[in-house]
Amino acid sequence: MSKTAKCTNCGKPVDLTYRPFCSKRCADVDLSRWLGGKYAIPAVEPPDEWDMASAVAEATSKNEDDITRH
Repeated sequence: MSKTAKCTNCGKPVDLTYRPFCSKRCADVDLSRWLGGKYAIPAVEPPDEWDMASAVAEATSKNEDDITRH
């Protein structure tokens, strides 16, 4: 079993100069992924007061429209 570290991009042996990568190219590829947002963690933010107020207003308006149609 080999204990040689492998590049996180391509799996080649790591060059200590570019650790944890094997070359400048793999380091640049990884940087490009970070800058492009590929490693972004998706998050769902809770609604704030503005969202809640508009949701209540929309629901109230819809209910009033339903009542007047019947």
